Amino acid sequence: MSSAGARLPDPQHGPEGEGPVVAIPVYAGVSELELGIMVAVCRLCGGEGATRTLHRSRVSILTAGGLVSTPHVMYAALPEPAGLLIPGGPGAAKAARDPLLRGFLAAHADLPTGISGSGVLLAGEAGTLEGRILGGPADLTDLLWGFSPAEVRPGEVVTEGRLTTTPGGFPAMYAALAVAGAVWGEAAAQVAAERLGWAG
Repeated sequence: MSSAGARLPDPQHGPEGEGPVVAIPVYAGVSELELGIMVAVCRLCGGEGATRTLHRSRVSILTAGGLVSTPHVMYAALPEPAGLLIPGGPGAAKAARDPLLRGFLAAHADLPTGISGSGVLLAGEAGTLEGRILGGPADLTDLLWGFSPAEVRPGEVVTEGRLTTTPGGFPAMYAALAVAGAVWGEAAAQVAAERLGWAG
């Protein structure tokens, strides 16, 4: 993944005004499957500069499967995003305690948001799941109730308003397509799904 261009980006656009940007927080132990799905969908819809992975520093992180990934930008350097995708992974519980990440998620809670797997822990710790109807991993049901949602539907994909929550792994595609549809239009999201061979 290439880093952001040297020119100052326009609000809600990538370098040189290429188009809307979807922010994807990453952390040590993030699922490269879920992250890869999210990046692939956005790139098919919005081009190479459609996503920005972000972290508190640009130091490379190790994903759950042992791959090394360098975040595109730090929080302060992120162009104003048009959407938000939060992948899960075994490092999510630790990452959820990061005050910079919690503050970022709380400040962008009104964006079209897709969350897969244990990524719900990041949003929950940021206080953005209260009163919401949630899907997500069945094994995190008790933890999710601790974030005061209106309802938890274990193991399901749930879209409520601008929030889509899914179980981990391949269902992350639903989260990515929901945000892509909100940012680039349903037709673009459908084309991306077809190009990726997704019939869900």
